[in-house]
Amino acid sequence: MDIAKRVYDHAWRIDPIVRSVIDTDFYKLLMLQTVYKRHADVTVEFSLINRSTHVPLAKLIDEGELREQLDHARSLSLSRGESTWLRGNTFYGKRWMFGPDFMSWLEAFRLPEYELTRRGDQYELTFRGSWPEVMMWEIPALAILMELRSRAVLNGMGRFELQILYAQAMTRVWEKIERLNKIEDLRISDFGTRRRHGFLWQDWCVEAMIEGLGPKFTGSSNCLIAMHHDIEAIGTNAHELPMVYAALAETDAELREAPYRVLENWQRDYDGNLLIILPDTYGTQGFLERAPDWLSDWTGIRIDSGDPEAGAEAAIDWWKRRGQNPEEKLVIFSDGLDVARIEELHARFEGRVKLGFGWGTLLTNDFRGLAPDDALAPFSLVCKAVSANGRPTVKLSDNPAKAMGPADEIERYKRVFGVGAQKAMPVVV
Repeated sequence: MDIAKRVYDHAWRIDPIVRSVIDTDFYKLLMLQTVYKRHADVTVEFSLINRSTHVPLAKLIDEGELREQLDHARSLSLSRGESTWLRGNTFYGKRWMFGPDFMSWLEAFRLPEYELTRRGDQYELTFRGSWPEVMMWEIPALAILMELRSRAVLNGMGRFELQILYAQAMTRVWEKIERLNKIEDLRISDFGTRRRHGFLWQDWCVEAMIEGLGPKFTGSSNCLIAMHHDIEAIGTNAHELPMVYAALAETDAELREAPYRVLENWQRDYDGNLLIILPDTYGTQGFLERAPDWLSDWTGIRIDSGDPEAGAEAAIDWWKRRGQNPEEKLVIFSDGLDVARIEELHARFEGRVKLGFGWGTLLTNDFRGLAPDDALAPFSLVCKAVSANGRPTVKLSDNPAKAMGPADEIERYKRVFGVGAQKAMPVVV
């Protein structure tokens, strides 16, 4: 596909940003099923948060075009082929991952209404309603905003300028792949849906990974792309679950136990390679110190904030103290990765644990320095649950720059979870 020609000839008109209900990350569907089964009566509010306030989204993106793309996403429903793939495919070696009751509900699902207002140079985009319905807005909302920003910049470029831009970007991706291919025993996946340059570009990047890395490339988080290319759909769970469980806690004692209740339910619903701990929502160190012994039997841990070396070392020490062999455990790195960081982490931990890498924004949206004024540089945009049943949610993270929630609640959570001084790190994406 000549992406530059597609951009120039059609100004993206024939390409809706979100193309399917399953143009989303696999972890979202896994979480959706457990929320549908257990918490359909919980009311949740999600909100768009632009951490990179220097990017004036409301000045760049036309409100009418934004509404058009959001409304198109609301018109989508699961196709027969997509339903068949979800019902009958093998995920992580397991058939019938998604139960019949859940699939019947998903086949009738449509995204609920949204609220959009402009505040200065930014948009406020909010979704309110039952948890299993509202949570499905996270990935398409992010993809729409990210790609509309890309389109706003690209619309001002000529035919040859676009050809050169994409040729440079393709060369950059391929050079990264060639470096990664030199790493023995590499296991790497595409985690780039949420902040991608665009769907066509993410799809191209995945094709390049398939050809350039062969079996070292283990799959994509994007369900639609995984289905089209017949590769593994990759993902487990995210911070959303402990954030909502914690907001629903009635007492400090219940709050302290909320992250473990999430994983108890997850273990009942799933098994095998889906048993990956995400420990950093309220501080990795405290989470591991208080963790029940049964959690040390799980497959591995995902490191998603803070110092990745420190997080992996803490996990290794924890496994040793709990009588586990770290060499049999999996550590997945997924925070702001690029090639040099992957090389460093692999060199440090190779042979000590099993390693996996979830490569996100700097795979599917690395146009740094390729457009005038660096107007296509990736930026940090998130869509998070901000309340549950009227109570605010909180995320502390291992990086205080990623913390979110009301200031008084953040302080309460720090006290309850025993989180002391933290070192802030730059949030790249």
